[in-house]
Amino acid sequence: MKDSAFIVFEGLDGSGTSTQASRLYEYLRRLGTPVALTTEPSSGPIGQQIRSAFSGRLRFSSEASTFDRQMAYLFAADRFDHLNNDIDGILGQLKSGVKVISTRYFFSSFAYHCTSEDDFEIVRTLNSAFPNPDYTIYVDVPVEVSLERLAKRSSLDTYENEEKLRKVKDNYDRIFSSYHGRFLKVDGTLAELDIHKEILEFVLS
Repeated sequence: MKDSAFIVFEGLDGSGTSTQASRLYEYLRRLGTPVALTTEPSSGPIGQQIRSAFSGRLRFSSEASTFDRQMAYLFAADRFDHLNNDIDGILGQLKSGVKVISTRYFFSSFAYHCTSEDDFEIVRTLNSAFPNPDYTIYVDVPVEVSLERLAKRSSLDTYENEEKLRKVKDNYDRIFSSYHGRFLKVDGTLAELDIHKEILEFVLS
């Protein structure tokens, strides 16, 4: 792995992306590696709006396709700020030699905000200027496993339902089938430590 690296985790809600991102972060930190852990939506002002929309505290359209498009624009704006802000922007950290690990990136916009070809074109345009990650890790689980894990949570957000997750799974399969960056698809139903070891082999090779 080069001195600075942008590492992205993707997957369905409940797939284990946050767990594996945290495991990788702790592993690199113990080695004394400069590393940062982040997520999308970000903790910035636009990211906070998105979180409020998902929790229902901030009202957007009740029509699903319109809501998806609203989120596509908001996520692109949040992503631009996430990459470029002067406080903790990803690009600035990478220039400083920090490895940045993020759960979710523009792949999630294709997965979660697209139900038509027009949607794919809009998301593609909104995200066209954003750089590819150095490493992309897709933690793949069946929708049934995602739903089983989500059922243990005390509350769910707007997208955490079977109909949406089945579409998201199809969209992930579509976008990653034609992605040519450095990519690992890992079985998210394996034991946590086995997944972690597979990820380490991928990013450290």
